[in-house]
Amino acid sequence: MAGKVALLLWAQTLGLAGAQTTQLLVQPPWRPPVLWDRVTLTCQGSGTAGATTWYKDGQRWWLQGPDQFVVTESGTYQCDRPSTGRSPPVSVSNERLVLQVPARALLEGDTVTLRCRNRKDTSVTRVQFYQDEKDLGRTLKGAELSLSPLQLHHSGRYRCEGLEGFRLSQSVPVTVTVHAPLLHLFYRDGRLVGGPQGSPQLLLPAVGVSHSGNYSCEVRSERGTVRKSSARLRVTVRMPVANATISPAALAHPVRAGDPVTLRCSVQVGSAPVTFTWLHNGSEVARGPLLELGNVHVGHSGTYQCVATNQLGQDGHRVFQAFSPELALTVTPRGHWDTAVAVNIGRSLLFLALLLGVIGGCHWWHRWAARKPQDRVPPEEGELLEPHSVGSERAGAPPRVSPGPAPPRHPQVTNAELPGPYEGQQDPGATYESVM
Repeated sequence: MAGKVALLLWAQTLGLAGAQTTQLLVQPPWRPPVLWDRVTLTCQGSGTAGATTWYKDGQRWWLQGPDQFVVTESGTYQCDRPSTGRSPPVSVSNERLVLQVPARALLEGDTVTLRCRNRKDTSVTRVQFYQDEKDLGRTLKGAELSLSPLQLHHSGRYRCEGLEGFRLSQSVPVTVTVHAPLLHLFYRDGRLVGGPQGSPQLLLPAVGVSHSGNYSCEVRSERGTVRKSSARLRVTVRMPVANATISPAALAHPVRAGDPVTLRCSVQVGSAPVTFTWLHNGSEVARGPLLELGNVHVGHSGTYQCVATNQLGQDGHRVFQAFSPELALTVTPRGHWDTAVAVNIGRSLLFLALLLGVIGGCHWWHRWAARKPQDRVPPEEGELLEPHSVGSERAGAPPRVSPGPAPPRHPQVTNAELPGPYEGQQDPGATYESVM
């Protein structure tokens, strides 16, 4: 966009004078202009558009006219702008034979061609040129006279004459003024940015915001004896908006109902003023760089996008927009979330309790099994133990009862040998009482 536009400044456009004056530009750029060329006159000067007053042959001719128009009548024209005054006159000719000179400053060393033209470019023969009434003779190019390279002695009054059929016609004299070579210097905010150079143009190939400022130019002779400076011209470079983004670009955690959410929209480049519009599922919901949703609910779920807009041009008719990538927002109801969390916590605690119980039981069993038989504590009185056979290899044999004193009458006690963890290696004297 703006970075790819070239800025070209002319010393003539900046106005080489102590004070800026109104200029009347001619297209095609020949002097004098001729009516059959479809001449366009453009008035340049400060002031508001539509405030141009045109004069023809010294009389006010068009009040509050346009800045430019196509000439349909021969005559002498001037234009007037409120702040810079009236322009120099420009005469549009409709003569039968006209000698034309390029409508620009003629400098020593330039290549310049004068051309002798008949009305509506009908044929003209035997053309001769005169400088200050001195016959320059005929030229090899017929109706053109080349003054190249241009020298100071080429200054003077020139005219041409030629035959239209059998009729001899003469042109009105035109003045040719050759200037010594000039040096052009360009300044931005008082700093030299171009020149000294022979070209009256300053080209900025890639315009950016940094090129904004007050420009002026200076023209001077090589020896510095002549020096002219222009008035300052304000140049403002404005950039269209580009690269709109939303921050945060992604939400780092699930959003629950009731949580506050704030989104910010910004652009990488764009001249102020920039406006921001927020879209929710494609529909506008807010304006401004910040979108504050407050306590969100399920209805806030969806996609969000911001649109950045700015307007360029003097009348703001050029509108630029930049769309950000879409941001997805999912809001989880708070009740469902709490239930899910509670269930997960309960399951985790139950699993932990079971795991601790299994670990504790295994630990106790290994400690008890590691003891020697004589170290084992017999069951307390009143504890019930089921009698059973010692092992499968002794099935059908009566249980072996250890000798000892006769058991008491009450409670009834039955003595039986019980298998232990060291089956096959029991101590014959290791018996347990079973209280019936």
